Amino acid sequence: MKKVQLLSRGPAETRALAARLGTHLAPGDLVALRGELGAGKTEFVRGLALGLGVPADEVASPSFVLAHEYQGRLPLVHLDLYRLSEVSPEFLPDLEDYLGGPQVIAVEWAERLGNLLPSDYLEVVLTIIGEAEREIVLAGHGPRGERLLTLAAGEAGNGPGAISNNQ
Repeated sequence: MKKVQLLSRGPAETRALAARLGTHLAPGDLVALRGELGAGKTEFVRGLALGLGVPADEVASPSFVLAHEYQGRLPLVHLDLYRLSEVSPEFLPDLEDYLGGPQVIAVEWAERLGNLLPSDYLEVVLTIIGEAEREIVLAGHGPRGERLLTLAAGEAGNGPGAISNNQ
């Protein structure tokens, strides 16, 4: 699995990187976000939304409702699984509809999906390294995930977020 390590010097850079990635997203793409509280997962989703034509100020953390849906050039489903220790059977039908549907899905706390996480996705791990600075590690899983990784790495060379490692 290939990985790309980036540095964001603040929320605006995180959004800009994600917005460039968002322009490449296609129906069925899944972006799995991981990171501690305050690492910038929702900021990254705001950027994805911008790249999909959704105003960033419409995007809020869906912690209390689990999911928000936004309309842009493609529908964006933003899931936040923070409040779930595991995905309950009651949530499974909706989740299966989201995972098999024609929208882009961004999942915060994606590790809580366990074996429900599909094999083809882009993983984004955000780590706090300073007051505003974040390390962002992208990893492509499956053919489409690897393609998105390649596109994101190319875009990172054209704006905020310096590539510091490509394995």
